[in-house]
Amino acid sequence: MTAHEPTTRFFKSNVKAALVDPNMQRAMTTTRHGFVGKRAKAKAELPEFDALRDAARDMKDHVLAHLDLYLEAYEAKVIESGGHVHWAEGAEDANAIILDICRKAGAKTVNKGKSMVSEEIGVNDALAAAGIDPVETDLGEYIIQLRGETPSHIIAPAVHVTVPEVDALFRKTHAHLPVDRDLSEISSMVAEARSVLRRKYFEAEVGITGANMLIAETGQSVIVTNEGNGDLSQSLPRVHIVLASIEKIVPTLEDSSLILRLLGRSATGQEMSVYNTYSSGPRRPGDPDGPEEFHVVLLDNGRTNMIGSKFQDMLRCIRCGACMNHCPVYQSIGGHAYGWVYPGPMGAVLTPSLIGVEEGGQLPNASSFCGRCEEVCPMRIPLPNMMRHWREREFEKRITPTPVRYGIGLWAIFATRPALYRFATGIAMKIMAAIGGRRGRFGSMPLAGGWTDHRDLPAPEGPTFSAQWKARKA
Repeated sequence: MTAHEPTTRFFKSNVKAALVDPNMQRAMTTTRHGFVGKRAKAKAELPEFDALRDAARDMKDHVLAHLDLYLEAYEAKVIESGGHVHWAEGAEDANAIILDICRKAGAKTVNKGKSMVSEEIGVNDALAAAGIDPVETDLGEYIIQLRGETPSHIIAPAVHVTVPEVDALFRKTHAHLPVDRDLSEISSMVAEARSVLRRKYFEAEVGITGANMLIAETGQSVIVTNEGNGDLSQSLPRVHIVLASIEKIVPTLEDSSLILRLLGRSATGQEMSVYNTYSSGPRRPGDPDGPEEFHVVLLDNGRTNMIGSKFQDMLRCIRCGACMNHCPVYQSIGGHAYGWVYPGPMGAVLTPSLIGVEEGGQLPNASSFCGRCEEVCPMRIPLPNMMRHWREREFEKRITPTPVRYGIGLWAIFATRPALYRFATGIAMKIMAAIGGRRGRFGSMPLAGGWTDHRDLPAPEGPTFSAQWKARKA
């Protein structure tokens, strides 16, 4: 599966496979416990956290309302610092630009920092097809590259991989190292990966990084990491390419610090990530390191179509992963089940926006609408509301399965006629109470197998809510 060839249409079969995969279920305890608890602790220690969320939301809304002006200001500052800005409408355009830069640099190897946008456009496949070897330097990305997989989480790409699986993978891949070496501790695995990757930093002619933010005021790009691999990937090669989507713009340095205070706490529960690196332009006279060439590839890939639509708020996303860490659906099925780059609630909104509801329309249905994603989002993105909009679009385009469409149509007949609705539900409650009242639950029920195959359905204990409310007001 490649990142630029979505398999979202296989979502249901992917889910079934994920639910019975013991390794994946065991690995997903990281999101169920680690990420959630750490975020809660970090938030509690910052009293002004919610005020920062409001400020960040307002700042990004302002940027999106004036995106063209800020992009032009950013481009001018990059050029002023000696860099180059390239505009890419889609994935093919971005890959063509990157390949042209790599060929001119005579690149045989390209080092990469972690970048979800690079997964979105499938840049690794494009480089490999051109005879250029892409090397992922983020530990999680390195692991999944060796496994021939795509990320299952936007912060922890290899969260689905267990420690024994990494042990076996490294022994198979790093065959030049002693067979009897000790890989029983995670620290020893990290040290081994670091030693293997260290020489790669000095071999690559080109380094590619993403960008957590682009600062219009200064022309700087910002990357946030915990490993320092991004710094090495951009400072040692002769050419540095920043690949970023157009909504990553923030107006000023001060605005970038606002985002950083939210990002680390929301993503990993840290007050601040270990490395927060600001880069601008190529190496200047007297600089001890840095690239000779600095290029920024600004990618649209469908984002301008979201501006002014019901899905514009999604462009505030800072890719912290909090929504998926707290999502009961993601916690149960992992990221690969979603079939493309962006999993979880944010993926359920962003994926149909970028590849179309025809391809990604199943994802917005993978939600219990518990609202936890919106509750924890540092940018206050109304994710459940936007998933509802996509469900509406799916229904309007008649993409929804026929039985579901007929079922919704039948329900609408009753829902738009309150008296009929109360009469029908009142009868249904009485019948269900009579049948299931003795046991207090249903072990099976026609048309409800998706629920009762895995859990009991409680029997009604009294009148409907609307009937109780009417009686209470009387």
